[in-house]
Amino acid sequence: MITKSLFILLITINFTYSQNTIGTTHITNQVSEGFTLFSAFTETYLINNCGEVINQWSSNFPPGNAVYLLDDGSILRAGRTATQDIIFGGQGGVIEIYDWYGNLTWQYFYDTPLMRQHHDVFPMPNGNILILAVMKVSNAEAIQFGRNPTLLTDNELYSEQIIEITPIGTNSANIVWQWNIMDHIVQDFDATKDNFGNVSLSPEKLDINFLNGGNGSANWLHFNSIYFNSVLDQIVISSRSLSEIYIIDHSTTTAQAASNTGGTYSKGGDLLYRWGNPQAYKQGNESDRKLYGQHSPYVIEEGLADENKIMLFNNGRDRGEQFSEINILNPETESPGVYSYQTNTPYSPSQADYTYGNPTGTDIFFSGILSSAQRLPNGNTLICEGSSGRFFEITKSEDIVWEYINPINTSNGNIISQGVSSSTFSNVSFRAHKYDINYEAFSNKDLTPSSPIELNPNVAACQNLSTSKYNLELIKLHPNPTRGQITITSNSVINKVEIYNIFGQKINTTSSENIDLSDNINGVYFLKIHIGHIVLLKKVIKN
Repeated sequence: MITKSLFILLITINFTYSQNTIGTTHITNQVSEGFTLFSAFTETYLINNCGEVINQWSSNFPPGNAVYLLDDGSILRAGRTATQDIIFGGQGGVIEIYDWYGNLTWQYFYDTPLMRQHHDVFPMPNGNILILAVMKVSNAEAIQFGRNPTLLTDNELYSEQIIEITPIGTNSANIVWQWNIMDHIVQDFDATKDNFGNVSLSPEKLDINFLNGGNGSANWLHFNSIYFNSVLDQIVISSRSLSEIYIIDHSTTTAQAASNTGGTYSKGGDLLYRWGNPQAYKQGNESDRKLYGQHSPYVIEEGLADENKIMLFNNGRDRGEQFSEINILNPETESPGVYSYQTNTPYSPSQADYTYGNPTGTDIFFSGILSSAQRLPNGNTLICEGSSGRFFEITKSEDIVWEYINPINTSNGNIISQGVSSSTFSNVSFRAHKYDINYEAFSNKDLTPSSPIELNPNVAACQNLSTSKYNLELIKLHPNPTRGQITITSNSVINKVEIYNIFGQKINTTSSENIDLSDNINGVYFLKIHIGHIVLLKKVIKN
């Protein structure tokens, strides 16, 4: 039976936790078990569901922008250099690898007056790396490509390219494959210039004069992500400015990638598939548009719910109503990797298979830039609402079971104190990715959590998690409630026990199975029990 005083105490615990403004602000026992990776300023963090830091890496460069945890526990990270030759949102310039222990093992600059890495990189299964980059195209070259001169407001264009490199040594690489969008252009403006053709009959090529309402700036495409589908040997690309996603073939040589022949899918480097804005290839109008400045499209892994479908964060930028969505789409195919297309019609599907996000519902969220969505092994979905630095996880029934607010001021790297509103500082996050607890990168690694990132943290309410969430190890406490002495019984070796008071302050650390609270005042305490890579949180009452 819960006494009146204990009932009030439990309410106080929940109320105190509900006042968390940053870090972990909400958690239930339906949250998926794993660690979330994200970058902020010059730091990269791996956190558990309580917001405690599992590992941290430091760089000399702010994000530029993507970061990935590799199989061996290293991170692959893009950084932003200080050069001023090519400048736009998402600029990078350097790619780095740090081992689990924070040592810089490889660093490669793709940053010249004519070309620069930006936004994304992607680790390939063979150890190679895909790099997303822009290349400058002069005014004269752009006009020869078929660009309308009145649509050259910056007197130059940025072409988007993807290069594949093999890291060499500690600071160099070999370029082994490359693709350039300017090899796959069409235009119906000037028959005397290159690439003249019928745009509506050339959906496999990009219309160099379609700006989607843009003003003709150099950064007219603004590709913001790449993803490698190793099953089909294809690459998924996202253009924020044109509000389209594309799929291209990777099974080509570099020469074939510059043509419309060769490769498994017989289109060379032309677009195999596109979706989101059919007016870009004159197969619709604004009312047929589905995407609005989207980010992070990727193919859901086999074995997960909605496997082989494409998931993306549809930002809602320039839509009018300010709301974002998560979309899942399932392109119609003739065979794996060969996408169906009927002449003079948009690519399928006509609507997303699944949409989460509603401008009038309780699930409204909005980020005009950045952001990502990820399907998790238990069927949940992790969402990064990038402009507000908010990560949240929803179940299949769309219940929010975890929420985390980035506690770092990304304009200067300052760490913010619990209790400060996140609306008072910039905490933007490009992307968040959750790695399952069984991911091989964690094998034989010390996963002992340290304190949360934020100052004055409060992790007390993690005790609200059901102990069945951690029933991999049998733990018993007795007596509980106690007058002082507590014995922990476990079928595994206990590495460490941390003791916290009700305010989330750590008051002791021990490796003993016998805990003595005799000298502490009566009240509620929490034991964080470390067993291998498992961390259990148990509530203890002293009276």
